[in-house]
Amino acid sequence: MPYLMLKNAKSFIEFTREVFNATVIVEIKHEDQENIQHVEISLSGATIMLSEATEQWKTQNANLFIYVENADKTYQTALSHGAASLMEPETKEYGRTCGVTDPFGNVWWITSL
Repeated sequence: MPYLMLKNAKSFIEFTREVFNATVIVEIKHEDQENIQHVEISLSGATIMLSEATEQWKTQNANLFIYVENADKTYQTALSHGAASLMEPETKEYGRTCGVTDPFGNVWWITSL
Protein backbone atom coordinates (compact mmCIF):
# COMPACT_ATOMS: atom_id res chain seq x y z
CA MET A 1 0.00 0.00 0.00
CA PRO A 2 1.27 3.50 -0.70
CA TYR A 3 2.74 5.69 2.06
CA LEU A 4 2.57 9.40 1.25
CA MET A 5 4.33 12.25 3.01
CA LEU A 6 2.49 15.45 2.24
CA LYS A 7 2.42 19.10 3.10
CA ASN A 8 -1.00 19.90 4.57
CA ALA A 9 -1.93 16.27 5.21
CA LYS A 10 -5.15 17.33 6.96
CA SER A 11 -6.41 18.94 3.77
CA PHE A 12 -5.43 15.86 1.74
CA ILE A 13 -7.55 13.71 4.06
CA GLU A 14 -10.48 16.08 3.60
CA PHE A 15 -9.97 16.00 -0.19
CA THR A 16 -10.13 12.19 -0.20
CA ARG A 17 -13.24 12.26 1.99
CA GLU A 18 -15.04 14.70 -0.30
CA VAL A 19 -13.95 13.23 -3.63
CA PHE A 20 -13.61 9.48 -2.96
CA ASN A 21 -15.70 8.98 0.22
CA ALA A 22 -12.57 7.90 2.12
CA THR A 23 -12.77 6.99 5.77
CA VAL A 24 -10.04 7.38 8.38
CA ILE A 25 -9.04 4.05 9.94
CA VAL A 26 -6.16 5.21 12.16
CA GLU A 27 -5.01 8.72 13.10
CA ILE A 28 -1.98 9.48 15.25
CA LYS A 29 -0.86 13.06 15.82
CA HIS A 30 2.53 14.37 16.88
CA GLU A 31 2.96 15.54 20.46
CA ASP A 32 1.85 19.05 19.41
CA GLN A 33 -1.57 17.50 18.56
CA GLU A 34 -1.60 19.53 15.34
CA ASN A 35 0.56 17.73 12.81
CA ILE A 36 -0.24 14.26 11.59
CA GLN A 37 2.34 11.61 12.42
CA HIS A 38 0.49 8.69 10.82
CA VAL A 39 -2.92 8.20 9.22
CA GLU A 40 -4.48 5.29 7.40
CA ILE A 41 -7.44 5.96 5.13
CA SER A 42 -9.64 3.50 3.30
CA LEU A 43 -10.82 4.18 -0.27
CA SER A 44 -12.90 1.61 -2.11
CA GLY A 45 -11.37 -1.17 -0.03
CA ALA A 46 -7.76 -0.01 -0.45
CA THR A 47 -5.62 1.52 2.28
CA ILE A 48 -3.37 4.55 1.87
CA MET A 49 -1.02 5.55 4.68
CA LEU A 50 0.26 9.10 5.04
CA SER A 51 1.93 11.61 7.29
CA GLU A 52 2.78 15.29 7.33
CA ALA A 53 6.00 16.03 5.44
CA THR A 54 8.79 17.43 7.64
CA GLU A 55 12.38 18.60 7.27
CA GLN A 56 13.48 15.05 8.05
CA TRP A 57 10.79 13.33 5.96
CA LYS A 58 10.42 15.22 2.68
CA THR A 59 7.29 15.29 0.52
CA GLN A 60 6.62 11.99 -1.28
CA ASN A 61 3.78 11.99 -3.81
CA ALA A 62 2.32 9.10 -5.80
CA ASN A 63 0.43 8.02 -8.89
CA LEU A 64 -2.72 6.31 -7.68
CA PHE A 65 -5.34 4.27 -9.53
CA ILE A 66 -8.86 3.98 -8.15
CA TYR A 67 -12.05 2.30 -9.31
CA VAL A 68 -15.18 4.33 -8.60
CA GLU A 69 -18.87 3.91 -9.36
CA ASN A 70 -18.99 6.92 -11.72
CA ALA A 71 -15.71 8.21 -13.17
CA ASP A 72 -17.33 11.28 -14.77
CA LYS A 73 -18.93 12.41 -11.51
CA THR A 74 -15.78 11.73 -9.47
CA TYR A 75 -13.69 13.64 -12.03
CA GLN A 76 -15.97 16.69 -11.74
CA THR A 77 -15.96 16.44 -7.93
CA ALA A 78 -12.15 16.31 -7.91
CA LEU A 79 -11.97 19.41 -10.12
CA SER A 80 -14.40 21.27 -7.87
CA HIS A 81 -12.09 20.47 -4.92
CA GLY A 82 -8.99 21.95 -6.53
CA ALA A 83 -7.65 19.12 -8.70
CA ALA A 84 -6.25 19.86 -12.16
CA SER A 85 -7.27 17.81 -15.18
CA LEU A 86 -4.73 15.47 -16.76
CA MET A 87 -7.18 13.61 -18.98
CA GLU A 88 -10.89 14.22 -19.45
CA PRO A 89 -13.19 11.19 -19.08
CA GLU A 90 -12.97 8.77 -22.00
CA THR A 91 -14.27 5.30 -22.71
CA LYS A 92 -11.41 2.84 -23.09
CA GLU A 93 -11.33 -0.94 -23.48
CA TYR A 94 -10.90 -1.25 -19.69
CA GLY A 95 -13.67 1.18 -18.69
CA ARG A 96 -14.56 4.84 -18.37
CA THR A 97 -11.37 6.58 -17.26
CA CYS A 98 -9.84 9.99 -16.57
CA GLY A 99 -6.98 11.57 -14.65
CA VAL A 100 -6.36 14.47 -12.28
CA THR A 101 -3.57 15.90 -10.19
CA ASP A 102 -4.80 16.75 -6.70
CA PRO A 103 -3.80 20.01 -4.95
CA PHE A 104 -1.07 18.08 -3.10
CA GLY A 105 0.78 16.83 -6.20
CA ASN A 106 -0.61 13.29 -6.39
CA VAL A 107 -1.87 11.91 -9.69
CA TRP A 108 -5.18 9.99 -9.61
CA TRP A 109 -6.29 7.70 -12.44
CA ILE A 110 -10.02 7.34 -11.93
CA THR A 111 -11.88 4.50 -13.65
CA SER A 112 -15.34 2.96 -13.58
CA LEU A 113 -16.21 -0.31 -15.28
